Amino acid sequence: MSEIPETASDVVWQSSPPGSIYDYIKVASFSIGRDGLVDQWSHRAVELFGITAAEVRGKDPVEAFMPAELRPRGHRKVAEILDGKEWTGLVPFRMPGGSRAHGVAEVYVMPSRTPQGEQAALCIVVDVRALRRIETDLAASQAIFGQSPFGFLLFGTDLTVQRANQRFATVFGGAADDHRGRTVHDYLSRPEAERMNAALRRVLETGESVTDLQIVGAPPGSTDRRHWSINLYRVHGGSGRPVGVAGLGTDVTRRHIAAREAANARRNLALLNEASARIGNSLDLETTARELLDVAVPGFCDLASVDLYQGLLTGDEAPPGQWGSARAEGFGGGSAELRRVAFASAVSDGPLMTTPGCAPEGAAPTAVGEVHRYPFNSPCAGALRTARVRSIPGEDGSLVQSTLAVPMVAHDTVVGLVQFSRTKGSEPFGERDRALAVELAARAAVCIDNARLYRREHERALILQRSLLPPGDPEAAGLDIACRYLPGTTATEVGGDWFDVIELPGHRTALVVGDVMGRGLRAAVAMGELRTAVRTLALLDLEPAEVLSALDEIARGLGSPAKSGRSGGGGAQVPSRVAHKSREADLSEVYLATCVYAVYDPVTRRCTFANAGHLPPVLVEPGEEALLLDVPPGMPLGVGGEPFEEVEVELAEGALLALYTDGLVESREHPLDEGLRAFRTALTDPVRPLEDVCDHVLGTLETRHGEDDIALLMARIQGLPAEAVGDWRLPRELRSVGRARELARAQLMSWDLEALIDTVELLVSELVTNALRYGEGEIRLRLLRDRTLVCEVWDAGLVQPRRRRARDTDEGGRGLQLVGLLSAAWGSRRTPRGKTVWFELALPDGEGSAEPTVEQLLSMF
Repeated sequence: MSEIPETASDVVWQSSPPGSIYDYIKVASFSIGRDGLVDQWSHRAVELFGITAAEVRGKDPVEAFMPAELRPRGHRKVAEILDGKEWTGLVPFRMPGGSRAHGVAEVYVMPSRTPQGEQAALCIVVDVRALRRIETDLAASQAIFGQSPFGFLLFGTDLTVQRANQRFATVFGGAADDHRGRTVHDYLSRPEAERMNAALRRVLETGESVTDLQIVGAPPGSTDRRHWSINLYRVHGGSGRPVGVAGLGTDVTRRHIAAREAANARRNLALLNEASARIGNSLDLETTARELLDVAVPGFCDLASVDLYQGLLTGDEAPPGQWGSARAEGFGGGSAELRRVAFASAVSDGPLMTTPGCAPEGAAPTAVGEVHRYPFNSPCAGALRTARVRSIPGEDGSLVQSTLAVPMVAHDTVVGLVQFSRTKGSEPFGERDRALAVELAARAAVCIDNARLYRREHERALILQRSLLPPGDPEAAGLDIACRYLPGTTATEVGGDWFDVIELPGHRTALVVGDVMGRGLRAAVAMGELRTAVRTLALLDLEPAEVLSALDEIARGLGSPAKSGRSGGGGAQVPSRVAHKSREADLSEVYLATCVYAVYDPVTRRCTFANAGHLPPVLVEPGEEALLLDVPPGMPLGVGGEPFEEVEVELAEGALLALYTDGLVESREHPLDEGLRAFRTALTDPVRPLEDVCDHVLGTLETRHGEDDIALLMARIQGLPAEAVGDWRLPRELRSVGRARELARAQLMSWDLEALIDTVELLVSELVTNALRYGEGEIRLRLLRDRTLVCEVWDAGLVQPRRRRARDTDEGGRGLQLVGLLSAAWGSRRTPRGKTVWFELALPDGEGSAEPTVEQLLSMF
């Protein structure tokens, strides 16, 4: 259909293209001469009546196409027309094809005259059926367009509104006709209007429909954001020429809200799943707080921070949750001290958080690591006090739109506060978001509280463990000693490794390294019990194999559950066999241990080893490669049933002896053999200072520290020089007492120890006299000078001396009392061929040794 020109100058003469309205309504024409016969017959008449011009020209039109029963009336009408009357009416006619069906035509008859002035008529014929179809189509179109529950627009080729339905007018105001001539810019914001225009232009040019185009806008006078789904398709005229674009709009706001809520629910579930997987992987408080923010930003919010109570971080035993309420007055009316331990931002160059009303006026934003308090009446302090979420709107001009202050509650105790903030332009927090924030904070709070409890127990275990290790740098006669102890990290808890250096009589030294299997506080306790037992057994001066045998019995006793009380007539309950076995298996595993025990004599430079399932010692002699000493490993402590063997080795002057635990040479990535080879290689240069050797070993070996405890004990052999030892054998006769005094006097004078001569002569006389009176065989006297002076008297008797209190009437029995009074220490020990009685004196320091008082001497009588 041609466009209607607006002015006369716009008129363009052209042929009407096919598809005009006349094609649809099937308009035909013919003319009747003065004789009432057809003289002109149009092509449309041929199509309508099915009669050619040759068949009808010169014939009576009534006879040609009207049914027989209607012809008399038709003749009368034609006669009237030829008399000059106009006529309009419905005329039945026979359908083309010779069928009996009749059609109905609406005929417009207009009288006319021939060039000769005779009466004639021009007849315009319209097929009524076509008119009815057009009316039906228009009615249907109007029903669809006008009564549709969806907004309907028809855009012209210039993209202006040609027609709008009432539903559209109801949403955007006014009557339907008021929207003619408008554009999408009258209804939508500029960005959305540009998108809509581009879609209209694309549909008009290509003919491709657009479905479910999502458009966001707001109706006039409303601030509610609405979502519409737009469907566009091109409309064509009868000739197939595009005449515009039809648009059907559906309000899908509810569907969008439902989809958004479903998406939020899925996002929240995903965040919770992620939180379960990521939060709590560390037993460190600060790390757990950072894990919470890694989950929340940017998936849940744009800015977030975590504050924990300072007392919780410093190990205060008081429940942190009490500080924000009961103790508020003690903190100047504000909250207890908190430390900001984590902050995260998804905003480029995002500022530190300053929550409105939660900071003193003029205070700068709180940085990570800073200790601060919230004012008493602030929303953050209120959230801590009440353990409830507070929603805090952002300030005008601030980047933050709103903040959720969420207390971190674990086991009914508030441990801190997490703040989640969204910036302006982000979706505001809803009820689902509040619930998710509480859940995230609660999960992190439980992990933080667990980390706090673990840290407390771990610190206690470390204190216990380190209190059981030798304090400072151990010292020993004839040995240069260096040691290292590296406890496992928080991931492996506290272990049961230990080492010890024990001074024995005669300037001998016991070197001990052990490892209790297991982790944690129980392993540390077991280690302390075994270490104490080793020290006790060592002071009994037993042989190394005897020490391990006794220690094995002790370990088995420690690993057994407490025996239940005897059942008497009172009907006491006996623990079940199953519970007994379970506890027994559990405890026996904890107290299973390995240990190597060595005793070094600096006079002979001989070392005696005994091993209970431990790694072999390493020996490096000057100029030689490091080697593993062939010490029979034996069974671990706590297993029992097998004796332990001893190996005695003479060590060269300057040799290096190393005892260690498996954490030094074994890890998950490196097998034991590889670690032992690396350890021996690291000891190839033992001439350096011993402390440097220890550092070199730990720095060279890939110990993977943290997987297990590491204990390393190194000793460089430095035997006592010959001039520091006096050794004599005395016959079994009375004059040996005087001889012993003379030998002792001479030796002390050569050592410039004249201040000790009188005391030593007296005590030597007592010990040699006892050996003659109660002992057997040859007597041996030995003086050793190192950091102290040691005197030893050996004999072949097996009866150990026993100190007793002499009665007033006794003539003897006071010798050992005198030895105990005048010496720094004394004792006796068994030897392979008898016993040794010894005493020890401190070397004079230039101030003179303290003489016994009269009261001390009289106390012996």
